[in-house]
Amino acid sequence: MLLNHKFEYDLQSANGTSAVMRFDILTLFPEMFEGYLGQGHLKLAIERGLVDIKLHNFRDYAPGKRRQIDDKPFGGGPGMLIMCQPVFDSVETVQAQSELPGRLLMMTPQGQKLDQKLVEELAQEPRLLLLCGRYEGFDDRIRQGLQPTEISVGDFICNGGEVPAMLIVDTVIRLIPGVLGDETSSRYDSFSNAGLLEHPQFTRPREFRGMTVPEVLISGDHAKIEEWQKAQSLQRTAERRQDLLD
Repeated sequence: MLLNHKFEYDLQSANGTSAVMRFDILTLFPEMFEGYLGQGHLKLAIERGLVDIKLHNFRDYAPGKRRQIDDKPFGGGPGMLIMCQPVFDSVETVQAQSELPGRLLMMTPQGQKLDQKLVEELAQEPRLLLLCGRYEGFDDRIRQGLQPTEISVGDFICNGGEVPAMLIVDTVIRLIPGVLGDETSSRYDSFSNAGLLEHPQFTRPREFRGMTVPEVLISGDHAKIEEWQKAQSLQRTAERRQDLLD
């Protein structure tokens, strides 16, 4: 099953090549992404032709009437493992659909931890393929043979790789020019601004239940506002994430 979530748009980058970034998500549960793809900035990015997302089902590449994709691990142990053949066949087929094979990512709690630096690195890729595991994970020969970049979204275990894959898409698309309404917005996010946490922000009304907006923010003095924001960013980082300063 291939679900294409790209609307045709004639957008060009500064160097005259296509500005579309492609994501191929390989999973046993492509239907999990339907609601996600229809919301917010991602929906708009797809409609405007900035992002091309295709969903692929491992089971479509499994042999036999039963379309078996998992089996018991050698040596015993709980659960089932996703078998090599459906994954190898699906990856190789999907890579061949474009002149650019793309960078292959595997969602696994044993991988490199996802942080903003890695997100910025991934955002430079024209195409990403995301492998979403299930059950007890993948046969290790998938890792050995396909040599994906292994990525963990944190020191915890999810039921599968689909939610981590959504996190990667969500974080990466924010850095694609044209996706956010304000092009400078992502520059001031936490972890993007010199690796610090973002400063506090406020909106109307100026007073709510006795809590007021800092006077400097309504002073109109942009130099003082910027100085206050930097100081608050440092203070908040020191209080909450001292490791970032270290």
